[in-house]
Amino acid sequence: MKSFYKILILLTLSLFIYACEDTKNLTDNYTLQTSKEKNAVVNGNDISFSLKAKKNHPIDSIIYEVDGKKLPKTTNATEYKTTIQTQKLGHKTVTATIYTPEGLTTATTQITVLNTKAPKIYGYKIVNRFPHKTDAYTQGLEFVGDTLYESTGQYGKSKLRKVDYQTGEVFKEIALDNAYFAEGLTVYTDKIYQLTWKENTGFIYNVSDFKKIGTFTYNKSKEGWGLCNDGTHVYKSDGSSKIWTLDANTLAEQSYIEPTSHKSVSKAFNELEFIDGKIYANTYQVASIAIIDPATGAIEGLIDLTSLPKEVQKGLDPQNEVLNGIAYKANEGRLFVTGKHWNTLFEIELVEK
Repeated sequence: MKSFYKILILLTLSLFIYACEDTKNLTDNYTLQTSKEKNAVVNGNDISFSLKAKKNHPIDSIIYEVDGKKLPKTTNATEYKTTIQTQKLGHKTVTATIYTPEGLTTATTQITVLNTKAPKIYGYKIVNRFPHKTDAYTQGLEFVGDTLYESTGQYGKSKLRKVDYQTGEVFKEIALDNAYFAEGLTVYTDKIYQLTWKENTGFIYNVSDFKKIGTFTYNKSKEGWGLCNDGTHVYKSDGSSKIWTLDANTLAEQSYIEPTSHKSVSKAFNELEFIDGKIYANTYQVASIAIIDPATGAIEGLIDLTSLPKEVQKGLDPQNEVLNGIAYKANEGRLFVTGKHWNTLFEIELVEK
């Protein structure tokens, strides 16, 4: 009897080892491919998925998921056609869960969901020029009524300022500790929110007296770049392709969009401004401003400002002292831009090309 149990145990172990080996053989056996060049598909269009196997196994079924949304089950590994329709554009993860008699395994890839149309292109006309302090390494710029608030960066030089936009005079300022590199700011109700770059810290001030009343940290976002708000939500860029929606009370990241044109996903958006339902964002080291739908991430417009740096003082570093400052005077419908260490704050008017 003991011999019988020993044989049974050995047989069970052999079957278990055999099953484990079969499951192991499935690991990395499949590559998930798409029918689109560079895996890029225009929103609302069709795409086909297929599986390429290193070693063929019988397949019972396959379940595809696009960004967590399951598609109907299939047994066809060579072509699975579906229509991509998403609210938010940008990068999406596609997962295939493959069921076989030997067990299950997964294969993943990434697709890019593009906007359906090209952005409108705008030029500009200079309406007014105002003096701007050249010690200001401008990181954030925002109007409240007639008053301009500015965040200036660099280690040992970072400040929060209240400015007379017509004269450039600084009404009030406070300096940050030398350990912080200030970035974007936004004024929400009676508070100023100010980011720092790599220090994973944001500061909260009373708008009336610049008294620091709190801090917040970045949990999901990479760094601190730009800030703006729409009166309900706060939006934050972090240097990646993501613009985050923050809870206006806790400043915790809730979700994100990825600014996307009809050709690609963009990144490195720096200063942000919310204007008439859209996010205006300048790309770091590029003299342009994207007009972005905050619900979908669609880049609906591009403002070409490549000639504007020629209008400021000579001798600036073209890789560092660049366009970075967008402010909208909502009570008068006026748009202003400036840059890091620029001697001029420009009021501009957009001209569709």
